[in-house]
Amino acid sequence: MASPRLGTFCCPTRDAATQLVMSFQPLAFHAVCLGSGALRLALGLLQLLPRRRPAGHGAPSASPPASARAPSIRILHMVIACDVLGCLGIVVRSAVWIGFPNFVGHISAGNGTDMWPAIFCVGSAVWIQLLYSICFWWLFCYAVDAYLVIRRSSGLSTIILYHLMAWGLAALLCSEGLLMLYYPSLSRCERGLEHAIPHYITTYLPLLLVLVANPILFRKTVTAVASLLKGRQGIYTEKERRMGAMIKIRFFKIMLVFIVCWVSNIINESLLFYLEMQPDINGNALKYVRNAAKTAWFIMGILNPAQGFLLSLAFYGWSGCSLKFQSPRKEIQWESMTSAAERAFPSHEGPCMPRDSPAPRKVARVGGHTSDEALSMLSEGSDAGTIEIHIANGSRSLNEVESFPKIQGDL
Repeated sequence: MASPRLGTFCCPTRDAATQLVMSFQPLAFHAVCLGSGALRLALGLLQLLPRRRPAGHGAPSASPPASARAPSIRILHMVIACDVLGCLGIVVRSAVWIGFPNFVGHISAGNGTDMWPAIFCVGSAVWIQLLYSICFWWLFCYAVDAYLVIRRSSGLSTIILYHLMAWGLAALLCSEGLLMLYYPSLSRCERGLEHAIPHYITTYLPLLLVLVANPILFRKTVTAVASLLKGRQGIYTEKERRMGAMIKIRFFKIMLVFIVCWVSNIINESLLFYLEMQPDINGNALKYVRNAAKTAWFIMGILNPAQGFLLSLAFYGWSGCSLKFQSPRKEIQWESMTSAAERAFPSHEGPCMPRDSPAPRKVARVGGHTSDEALSMLSEGSDAGTIEIHIANGSRSLNEVESFPKIQGDL
């Protein structure tokens, strides 16, 4: 799991609270982490397997359009990739802890700190913390991008800013926290909370940012989507209302997965900080607090590695190999969403457009995206979000095409 205690454990003079959780059933704990991480990676590979698509008339193309690959789909790919790498670090660290107990046993105050065990301890802790921090920043960028695209403020250059934010801020914060933690050197880490607190803050800052800011941004995005669907005519049909509800449910699932996987970290860290404030953490009065901290510690080992797979389900649903228990997936009918976008952004051509001419669809530009693309960005995970909308662009019925000038004339 991802915890700043992994880095604190590398100090020979670790605090009592860190020693409490790290020394509690270490083999069982690392076995839980190894099993959860391996299961997450295996299920992630199943997600990558192509699913059998129905062949025949109207079967969509397997390759997504260019508009679906940027920028939000890149953000989702970065979230999953960083989570996979972070989970791989958990698996490797746990495997070494289980397979080579004598190797990691040299990281102690009594034996001193050998070079290679210390390098592995610090390197694996930094790897896990950095990759999960980057993952948190990318999740925040996803919420920002969803809001900006719908509000017509997102352009092609914003993906560069997202990269700078995710990679740059994560590296800067992690470096600052680790420098303060291992001052003046790894073999002589200073004792006291004043040196560990910056490390804990830099670890939990992006996590708390996602917990606080993403629900606000998602709520604003859902409100903006409802306004875009309703359009200037004030028409908001039941089908469009269901589409808005499906987007809202998607955002809710993303936040639910994130909260379930990481709230145990906050609870555990709060309990450990409380224990560190006590003169004797082994007192009988603190028995239940110690048990709660140990329980949350094991829950972290189970849920932290599972985040990536659960997020992929929230983003895409089950997209791997066809299984018998697979439930039918709901598809968003983007045709009515795009027609609502047309009502919200009518073209300025006169009402005397000849009906017999092959009139192309008029789709408004939204900050470098068409209104279709801006709306489909919110459902990058579904097949309908990236494919059906283009089918709708190319195969609209003749009645809809002929009625479009009439709607403009009424305006």
